[in-house]
Amino acid sequence: MTTSNNVNGCFGDTKLTKVFVGGLAWDTHKEAMYDHFIKYGDILEAVIISDKLTRRSKGYGFVTFKDAEAAKRACEESTPIINGRRANCNLASLGGRLRKSPTIASPQQGSSKAFFSKVYNFLLF
Repeated sequence: MTTSNNVNGCFGDTKLTKVFVGGLAWDTHKEAMYDHFIKYGDILEAVIISDKLTRRSKGYGFVTFKDAEAAKRACEESTPIINGRRANCNLASLGGRLRKSPTIASPQQGSSKAFFSKVYNFLLF
C-alpha cells in the first residue's frame, strides 16, 4: 500500500481505477479503508484527506486500484460499512457528472450493478 499522493501522476490515468470514499468516521485511518477494499483487488494507494492546519480527517478519502475491474467491483457496494459507519463510494472521475448526466440511470431506476456498468461504459468513450 502506498501512502503518497498521486501529484505527479505516478499511477497514470486513474479515471477508471480511483474510487472516492465519503462519509467516513473522523477517526478512520487509511489502514481501515485498505482492509475493507482489498477484497476487491490490488490497491495502489489508500489515502484519507485531512485538513492541512489541524490534521483532522475531512471525512473522505480515495482508494486507487491496480485495475478498473477491481474499482468497478468496489463501487457495486455503494454504501459499505467502514470502521463501523456507513460510507459511500463511487468512481472519483465522475465528480458532479453523476447527478447531472441525463444519459446515465440513477441507482433508484435499477440495480447498482447495472448502474455502474453503464457508468463504466460511459467513461470508456
